[in-house]
Amino acid sequence: MTLDTVKEMIAAQLKVDPAAITPESRLMEDLKADSANIMVMIMDLEDRFGITVEDDQIMKLRTVGDVVSYIEKLQK
Repeated sequence: MTLDTVKEMIAAQLKVDPAAITPESRLMEDLKADSANIMVMIMDLEDRFGITVEDDQIMKLRTVGDVVSYIEKLQK
């Protein structure tokens, strides 16, 4: 499941408990990601899921759910 994979990747990178990550978790406000964290996460997601995240979409990915929805949309 995409959500579980994304949660694991975010938890490992940001050193947070995966159980604390929900689709509603905001990357910057709730999980304390900074812009460098976001860029690394995007590159990791691109590698893991075989996708390309357009630069203009990155700032629209505010929550974990946004990231999951975006990945699933690209994989269809």
